[in-house]
Amino acid sequence: MMIDGVGNKGVGQIGLQRGQVSRSQSASNDRSGQGIVAAPGNLLADLAAGPPVNAEKIAALKAAIAEGRYPVDPDKIAERMIALDLPLQAAQ
Repeated sequence: MMIDGVGNKGVGQIGLQRGQVSRSQSASNDRSGQGIVAAPGNLLADLAAGPPVNAEKIAALKAAIAEGRYPVDPDKIAERMIALDLPLQAAQ
């Protein structure tokens, strides 16, 4: 089963685009003299905190799985995987 195609998917182009964005942002900041810059400390703290977690729901799911009460529907899982992948394929 092939998940990703064979060959280069244009990784170099992504790096090029990121570089262009960085240069254009720095150029606009240099011109204005008062560029808005996010505080890296706040961003790092937000990322370190991670996404919100519902511990009660996680505990209930773990218990249901351990007791064999959690229904697994392979068709539903496959449909969701395909639905999530289709926008990515359309963007390429």
